[in-house]
Amino acid sequence: MRARRKPATVKVIPLGGVGEIGLNCTLIETEEEMIIIDAGLMFPEEDMPGVDIVIPDFTYIKTNKEKVKGLFLTHGHEDHIGAIPYLLRGLPEIPVYGGPLTMAFVNARLKEQGMALGEAGHTVAAGDIIQVGSLKVEFITVCHSIADSFGLAISTKAGLILHTGDFKIDQTPIDGKRMDLSRFAQLGGQGVMLMMSDSTNAVNPGYTGSESIVGEGLLEAFRAAEGRVLVATFASHVARIQQVLQAAAATGRKVAFAGRSLLTNSKIAMELGYLKPYPGVMIELSQVDDLPDNEVVIMTTGTQGEPTSALTRMAMSEFKRTSIKKGDTVIISASTIPGNEKSVFRTVNHLYRQGAEVIGRKDANIHVSGHASQEELKLLLALVKPKHFTPVHGEYNHLHNHAKLAMRMGMDKSKVLIAGSGEIIEIKGGKARLDGHVQAGRVMVDGYGVGDVGKYVLRDRMLLSNDGILVAVVVIDKETGELLRGPEIISRGFVYEKESEALFDEVTAQCRKVLSRQRDVGAAAVAETLRGSIVSVLSQRTGRKPLIIPHVLEL
Repeated sequence: MRARRKPATVKVIPLGGVGEIGLNCTLIETEEEMIIIDAGLMFPEEDMPGVDIVIPDFTYIKTNKEKVKGLFLTHGHEDHIGAIPYLLRGLPEIPVYGGPLTMAFVNARLKEQGMALGEAGHTVAAGDIIQVGSLKVEFITVCHSIADSFGLAISTKAGLILHTGDFKIDQTPIDGKRMDLSRFAQLGGQGVMLMMSDSTNAVNPGYTGSESIVGEGLLEAFRAAEGRVLVATFASHVARIQQVLQAAAATGRKVAFAGRSLLTNSKIAMELGYLKPYPGVMIELSQVDDLPDNEVVIMTTGTQGEPTSALTRMAMSEFKRTSIKKGDTVIISASTIPGNEKSVFRTVNHLYRQGAEVIGRKDANIHVSGHASQEELKLLLALVKPKHFTPVHGEYNHLHNHAKLAMRMGMDKSKVLIAGSGEIIEIKGGKARLDGHVQAGRVMVDGYGVGDVGKYVLRDRMLLSNDGILVAVVVIDKETGELLRGPEIISRGFVYEKESEALFDEVTAQCRKVLSRQRDVGAAAVAETLRGSIVSVLSQRTGRKPLIIPHVLEL
């Protein structure tokens, strides 16, 4: 009797992008190979002081690096490509596949860190199919807020997996490339084992607006502005840059870019033909002051209130090359990413203080989302008719609402799987289920350090930011433990020393009193006693809990 063939098993593992906006990274793994879909970053939240960016934990990938056969990119936004330099440090040989604009942006990011893809970089087009071992990956055109956006159809021995990438259904995209709904429908007819779909706007009813309406909104805002116009957008939003250039040309204004990333990306987009230059419209930032205010447009980054962005520094009067003027109109052409609300409000308040008028997306048609709303999500579910469904790309409430949407479309609850970071979706024998975890999480990048800032370092930074630091230095006799000098108290961010002499005198007196009774002569024991004495006084007198660092010198 012939032995029954063991059914193929495929694992789908999100390492990020589920339960958060950003960090998008998903693995498709068989027994023989593994491919990676996207490797994105996330910008730090309010409780991450000093952190530059956040990337996914790539430990599981690097532990299985001999299986990794390729990195497949859905599009060129930072939350999908921004962590690639950190991923490739441990996987320098793997092939990387993406559209022309996406690959150009990736190469620019790698160049900044002294890296290059070389022959490992592969540019693809819609309809291309890449064979990777037992897997076939097809690139399908979708509409998003950046050119060369793709969904991915991954053919496996356990069934077809469809990853939508970020998308919306825009019937009038400004580049004329509509989402290939017919191909999604064809795949649905063939049978889709698992669909993973963008959930960012799953809480929004109706349809997402077309990108074409933004050009009209910008044109109207430019005509109404009596002074300079500043437009803040994402540096990778090439379509928005094009619309600003068009509106400026139509209203007799000149456009200058403020921000290195905007300059880099616009140059790349022009070289590839994705951005049409307007001769005589684009000028250097240094030329702005030579023109009347009503002939000026400044494009900048800073839509999320990022502290180092050009717009935030202008709002704080810290940008050297130009500043906000009374009468400026500032257009923030972007949605606020959840978690960034405070930073955005802070920047907007400073702009108003400087005398600017601020226009946000709720005030005019100056921005539309690049993500599908509920009716579009329902349409795609109806076309694809997946056997199993997993919402991705969004905070948990987005995933939850997208899952409910799928169930309202008739999907069985047991076949709608909400996976967390590191959770394994196992596809086997025609069924998909959640089954186990791999190591996953957030890795913080601080300067040149990757992963050396964890929860304890962040806790100490939060302590420092809230209550400051107090250092107490004493000198003791090495043999007897007798106090020879001190304690000398140094305070930073706790209280102003010159105005708190009485408090520090009391701390000093208490420390000397306790140390005079100290029996254990060891430096460690003396340091602990010193810490306890200071805590006792400060908690009684101030109610604050600064970070206390005792420093014991032995002579």
